[in-house]
Amino acid sequence: MGTFSMGHWLVILAVVVLLFGAKKIPELAKGFGQGIKDFKKAIKEDEEATAVAPSEKVESKVDVTASTTVPHVDEKKSV
Repeated sequence: MGTFSMGHWLVILAVVVLLFGAKKIPELAKGFGQGIKDFKKAIKEDEEATAVAPSEKVESKVDVTASTTVPHVDEKKSV
């Protein structure tokens, strides 16, 4: 029950060719390769967006102390 021998792989290849046909296999491989390429591209774009995002947060910081109002406290106390 260990690894597959060369005979096992040939039988699996024959079954795949019978199921999908010789013309369909290259199309499937091309689609699989394109999917991997798109996945890697999306990962790279996500990493670049994550690397840029922290610097954008620093630039967009707003000074809230100037825009907030402090309620006026009357120093004279009413008795």
